[in-house]
Amino acid sequence: MFVLILIGFLGGLVCGISPCILPVVPVIFAAGASGALDDDQPGPAGTDRFRPAPDLVMAGAGRAAAGPEPGGAVGPGGEGPGSANATGSTATLPGAPRRRRPFAVVGGLVLSFAVFTLTGTWLLSALHLPLDLLRWIGLVVLGVVGLGLIVPAVGDLLERPFARLSRGRQRTDAGGFVLGISLGLVFVPCAGPVLAAIDTVGADHRFNLSSIVLTVAFAAGVAVPLLIFAILGERLAERMRQIRTRAVRTRQVIGAVLVITALAIGFNLTDGLQRAVPGYTNALQSHIESNASATRALDQVKGLVVNRSLSDCTPSNPTLQECGPAPEFAGIVDWLNTPGDRPLTIAGLRGKVVLVDFWTYSCINCQRSLPHVESWYKRYARDGLVVVGVHTPEFAFEHVPSNVKGAAAQLGVRYPVAIDNNYATWNAYQNNYWPAEYLIDAHGDIRHIDYGEGGYSQTESFIRQLLVAAHPTLTLPGRTDVVDLTPQDPLTPESYLGYNYASRSAPYDQVVTPDSPTDYRLPSPLPLDEYAWGGTWTIGSEAGTAGKGATLELNYQASDVYLVLGGSGTVRVSVNGHLVRTVKVKGIPRLYQLVGPSAFGSGLLSLAVSPGVQAYDFTFG
Repeated sequence: MFVLILIGFLGGLVCGISPCILPVVPVIFAAGASGALDDDQPGPAGTDRFRPAPDLVMAGAGRAAAGPEPGGAVGPGGEGPGSANATGSTATLPGAPRRRRPFAVVGGLVLSFAVFTLTGTWLLSALHLPLDLLRWIGLVVLGVVGLGLIVPAVGDLLERPFARLSRGRQRTDAGGFVLGISLGLVFVPCAGPVLAAIDTVGADHRFNLSSIVLTVAFAAGVAVPLLIFAILGERLAERMRQIRTRAVRTRQVIGAVLVITALAIGFNLTDGLQRAVPGYTNALQSHIESNASATRALDQVKGLVVNRSLSDCTPSNPTLQECGPAPEFAGIVDWLNTPGDRPLTIAGLRGKVVLVDFWTYSCINCQRSLPHVESWYKRYARDGLVVVGVHTPEFAFEHVPSNVKGAAAQLGVRYPVAIDNNYATWNAYQNNYWPAEYLIDAHGDIRHIDYGEGGYSQTESFIRQLLVAAHPTLTLPGRTDVVDLTPQDPLTPESYLGYNYASRSAPYDQVVTPDSPTDYRLPSPLPLDEYAWGGTWTIGSEAGTAGKGATLELNYQASDVYLVLGGSGTVRVSVNGHLVRTVKVKGIPRLYQLVGPSAFGSGLLSLAVSPGVQAYDFTFG
């Protein structure tokens, strides 16, 4: 347990100084600075210096709801330490500065982050609510709080519930705690083994002492640097007389910071800043979280039996192998096509032959293999075969369960589907490919592994062999007969259009401007197997979004050309200058066929794309 606490705390500590905390730093710093405004000494009524703005989170000394505090000495004009001034504000007692505000803000952040990271997925799934609902709630609260600082009338409305609870006492700590809770809902730390372990346990609804301890330790580690930022903001404000003598104006500025931060996070405008900052903590994070001791401890938290034999097995081996026990399904956020959408387990499937098929619905390679998997399920389910399609997403839109459900129905997938949004099961199987098949015998051991398309006849032979081994008296039906559409000719390689995948493919001779509308010029000539932008495009991390006069060219060699498209609009498809078809794009992002079916060949594909359409990924057949 000590090792787990140490790994969690150090992992959180590194996360707290990483580029990931940049979006919340301005709010943490400003919240600390606002605490210094609460220490002003009483003075003449009606001056900015002594009337903190009434609001939910940044209230300085607070508004007295029940008149002067008992024992308060009333000075000239009816004011004095602890009493209400002419505007209804209560001044802070001289010599009693409040130092708890930074702790309240950071405490709220780490508490909400810890609780909702561990239980948020389970809670939202149980209530059938969108998985990003909590984040949007946090952003709304953050924006409303900022608005309350800028507009006193809004602040008055927000603080009324706290005025009743506080009975005239100061509410700064409670308000700071609420601000921290909203920040915890929008705070997205850098992913790493510790956070992955917490997400896996939370998504799989398997809360235990180890997972809770790890989460608390990680949150405590994150809290340390954030608390330092908050205290630095407070101390800086204390030493700047201009800030203290213009409290109302300062609070309005702080309110603007909160509103701008909420908008920036909501519209993902902070992503570019985080990418621009070098990953200066990556090596340190890897050293702490990925060493042998840490890996063993985190595997225990996730409840995974890591199969060290998998790496010794040869994919597409012509004979059955002994690849060790199959890992359990882990971190699954939702199940489809099971009775009551209840989860399946490897342990619960003992006695059955199980085919675990990793796929994602917009992948053309997966779509070409699905008819074979579906035919095996239909042919051998009565004889003891269970197929589990583990849907591990490649693009952001494939994380949405309703998109997966709709695509599975459209593709005719009737067997159970596990939605593996957190890559927990993918990692447990040490998988790296779509599609990938893992064939498990009736004893729960992996006997065959196959990556990519093809090899269907061999896989079916192994299925039949394992079914007979499990039930020796079984008489099997005849083999399936599905056409193998695996391409045999040398194809243009898969070409991703977002800058996140630039290491795998990039547009020819063009410098891409990330996340900003940019005019591009098509090169001439365009080399074979290359693509290029023309007209106005906004190139994002996963896709390009078309603007005015958007075109896209590709010099391909294939029989069929596919493109994952999203948004709404049209794509006019021309090959070698001749209009082939017009594709109407609507609904969830999915794979569209642009060319084919036709004989294998090469050609210059030209696309005229209407504004708003998103282009993700070229694939070929």
